Amino acid sequence: MHFDFVDLRLFINISEAPSITQAARKSFLSTAAASNRIKKLEEQVGIRLLYRDSQGVELTSAGMTLLKHARIILRQVQYLQNELSEFSDQQVGHIRIFANTTAVTDFLPETLAVLMVQHPQLTIDLQERVNLEVLRGVAEGASDIGITAGPIKAQGLEVIHFSTDRLVLTTNSEHPLAHVQSIHLEETLDYPHICLQEGSSLLRFLKNQVDSLQRDLNVRIQVFGYESMCRMIEAGVGIGIMPESSALRHKQTMNLKTIQLDEPWALRERSIVVRDSQALPEYVKTLIKLLVK
Repeated sequence: MHFDFVDLRLFINISEAPSITQAARKSFLSTAAASNRIKKLEEQVGIRLLYRDSQGVELTSAGMTLLKHARIILRQVQYLQNELSEFSDQQVGHIRIFANTTAVTDFLPETLAVLMVQHPQLTIDLQERVNLEVLRGVAEGASDIGITAGPIKAQGLEVIHFSTDRLVLTTNSEHPLAHVQSIHLEETLDYPHICLQEGSSLLRFLKNQVDSLQRDLNVRIQVFGYESMCRMIEAGVGIGIMPESSALRHKQTMNLKTIQLDEPWALRERSIVVRDSQALPEYVKTLIKLLVK
């Protein structure tokens, strides 16, 4: 069985587009040529890969399997090209990273800046995702590396622990809870909360915990980033739950108090997730070393 890289790239584009026409355009093919390539690909494997209707296309179960392996194959080809480019005068490379909220907004930007100084031709695609999406992205080859927080089940993947943080409640010094030593999540729910923007992995995680208590999260305002959360908290707008590392950093310049959350999920191990660390290009290995140090 022979697979053409053009066909695999076309198939990936089809999975990410609402129609073969748009996928063909993205693949620099005519719609007729794209349809013919997919037809021949299905004939070669002997299985239907797509359902076609007036609404567009939908992958079959076999198509989903092909998509997963197509992404991995083309990712490895890209690794090979990037590795070989290190022997030329133009060193290039690209990393796609799926990571949780804290990583995206807190410590990864500084680490990536160091990496990109060392590799001037390197480009990076950093996307915020929840843990499940991070693991799926790495497993299916949609991401080179994942950053997660908390317990994870990563069958078939390498998990590298690199630090530990905890979620804490943050208030200003005048808040009624400011002098409490520790607190349960449920005890905070009668107070207005400052939260991150909709779609952030931390907000989704907290809402899941609140749902398990059959309560509602009293969200007063949603902001982008922990610094904005802390400024709102300092002003007395509400309270917030965030990583202790972020709270302590902003506590140095703001009037804030941190209170331990008496919850088993508050302690969160940060982990790097990859498919095969030995198969990664050197610049991705360098990123891992920078995080693990």
